Amino acid sequence: MKVIDRNINIWNKFKSSNRNKLSLYIFSFIFLFSLFAEVISNDKPIVMNIDNQLYYPILFKYSDKTFGGYFDTEANYKDSFMTSKISKDKNWAVFPLNPHSYDSINLNNSTPNPARPSIHNYLGTDDRGRDVLARLIYGFRLSVLFAFSLTAIGIIIGIFFGAIQGYFAGKVDLYIQRFIEIWSSMPELYLLIIFSSLFEPSILLLIILLSLFGWMSLSDYVRAEFLKGRNMEYVIAARTMGLSNYQIITRHILPNSMVSVITFLPFRISGAILILTSLDFLGLGVPPDTPSLGELLAQGKENIEAWWLSLSTFIVLVGTLLLLIFIGEGIRESLDTRSS
Repeated sequence: MKVIDRNINIWNKFKSSNRNKLSLYIFSFIFLFSLFAEVISNDKPIVMNIDNQLYYPILFKYSDKTFGGYFDTEANYKDSFMTSKISKDKNWAVFPLNPHSYDSINLNNSTPNPARPSIHNYLGTDDRGRDVLARLIYGFRLSVLFAFSLTAIGIIIGIFFGAIQGYFAGKVDLYIQRFIEIWSSMPELYLLIIFSSLFEPSILLLIILLSLFGWMSLSDYVRAEFLKGRNMEYVIAARTMGLSNYQIITRHILPNSMVSVITFLPFRISGAILILTSLDFLGLGVPPDTPSLGELLAQGKENIEAWWLSLSTFIVLVGTLLLLIFIGEGIRESLDTRSS
């Protein structure tokens, strides 16, 4: 009951600030919104009725022949054949709010690409004619999911090594600390450049490479907490009662050492988003066709006159980072026992 009451008090303290509460709600809403990107922004209908038969193109692939065409390839729901089919009597289709996917190209632009915002492309197009709004939605989702994955892996590895160092101390702590010092001196950027030239760029490759280095900063905080907690009276009593090292670490010291881990969570997520954006901007991140915020910023740099590319991406990126920073500050203040 004490743990539950403490968690309730922390939550009440967190939501007592409108800044914290609004930041959490806005970020959660935008993230959940982006998880349904295929339903919100897609060049395929969600559902359509053709000749009294229902089709769900957003879930299933239908060939052109299914609707009376001549090709075995997937139907293009925006070409003249399909639009005329949908516009016939008693036929209908429900398209997403933004009828463009991240890779669909607007071939009907009357101006050269990148094209300005219009009723057809609400935030304009990039240099290949792809919808900027769709790429922002998909790119935001990719960045946040990447950040969550990288942060989760870094926390698991960081807690593992920090707990071992702090709990056992002595030579174990010394050897692992020397290993961390040597490992942290590796040129991370050069390794990314080398591996990106040896292997095909992918999100999985990035997560693996960045996870090799991202855990070390967190392990220092966990190590310090375990060094402080290993000689506490409740730990000595647990040893006297015959509890194993694993039980003492997981049941007693670790729960009391999670404050620093939880406090830094939003900041680590925002840092991971910045890392992916920076690597994509430099061309060392995800494959070229993958929607990403860094790739849009790079396009904005190459096309200075296309202000909608840089401005829209800047607003999304800075807004996301500000929300995460406000959430992190709120968590830190809520966990601070000195505050009222």
